Amino acid sequence: MSCGTTGKRPSVDAGKEIYVFKTIGVIGAGQMGHGIAHVSALAGAQVRLLDTAESALDDAMERIADYMAKQAARGQIDKSEIDPALGRIVTGTDYAMLYDCDMVIESATESEVVKREILKTAIQNMLPDAYLSTNTSSISITRLAANTDRPERFCGCHFMNPVPAMPLVELIRGLATTDATFEKFKEFTEALGKTVAVSEDFPGFIVNRILLPMINEAIYTLYEGVGSVSAIDTAMKLGTRHPKGPLELADFIGLDTCLAILSVLHGDLADAKYRPCPLLVKYVEAGWLGVKTGRGFYDYAGDTPRPTR
Repeated sequence: MSCGTTGKRPSVDAGKEIYVFKTIGVIGAGQMGHGIAHVSALAGAQVRLLDTAESALDDAMERIADYMAKQAARGQIDKSEIDPALGRIVTGTDYAMLYDCDMVIESATESEVVKREILKTAIQNMLPDAYLSTNTSSISITRLAANTDRPERFCGCHFMNPVPAMPLVELIRGLATTDATFEKFKEFTEALGKTVAVSEDFPGFIVNRILLPMINEAIYTLYEGVGSVSAIDTAMKLGTRHPKGPLELADFIGLDTCLAILSVLHGDLADAKYRPCPLLVKYVEAGWLGVKTGRGFYDYAGDTPRPTR
C-alpha cells in the first residue's frame, strides 16, 4: 500500500476490444475510488463515478487530471490520452446513473455496515446481469456478496494505493463466486496493466494480513517508548530497505483505515496478536488520521513532515 511506479502502459487501441467491462460504475470518489476511475478510463472504459457530495467529485476529477499530467510528464502515458480519458468519466450523486453499467465496484469507507447499505442501494439500480465488486481491504467477500441479489456475480477486487502507480490487485472469490465471474475480473484487472494475486476469503486477505500487524507493532514500539517516530521509520527504511517507514506509511494509508482493518482482523480471527495498539485508537479518536487530515504520526503543516512524538 505504499507508493511505487510502473512502466509505460500501452495506449488504448480503438479498433481492439481490450476491455471486458465497457461501462463500469465506481461508488466512492475518495483516494481509492478516483484511482480506480482513473485507470479504468485510461484503459478505455466508460466510467460512472458516484459519490454523495459534489465537492468530493470535483476534487476527484482535479486529482485525476493532475495525476494524469504527471504520468505524461514521466513518459508513462501519452499526453494525447488525457483528454479522451477524462471525457470517459461521468460524475454524479444519483445511483440511477448505474443503470447501464456492466460492472459496479464499491470503494467506500472500510465499514461493513456502510458497504452493505451501499451494495443494497446499488443493486436496485443495476442491470440484472451486471457484475458487482468491492474494493474492501479486509472484510469477508462471502458476507458482502450474500447480502446482494447476485452472489455468483460478485468478486473482491482489492486495489493498492495509489491505484495508478501500484501494479498489484488482489482478487478474492466469495463462496458463491463462479469461475466465469472470476475470469472476467481477472481479465478486467489485466486490461488495466495490473498483476493479479489470488487470495482466499480470509480477513485482511494477503497484503493487509501481513502489512497491518507490522504497522501495529511499529505503533506499539512507539507506545512503549522503544524508539521515536523518526528512529522507528529510519530503522525500517535503512535496516529493511522499505521505501517508507511503517509510521509514515500508516499516515499515508489513513490511521482510521488502519484501525478498521486491524479491528476486522482482531474480531474475525479472535487472536490477541491483532489487537489494535491503544495509541492508534487514541490518534483516531483525536481526529489525527494522517496525511488526509494534516496530522498523524507526522505533522504535515510545513514543507517537511515533522514527527508528532
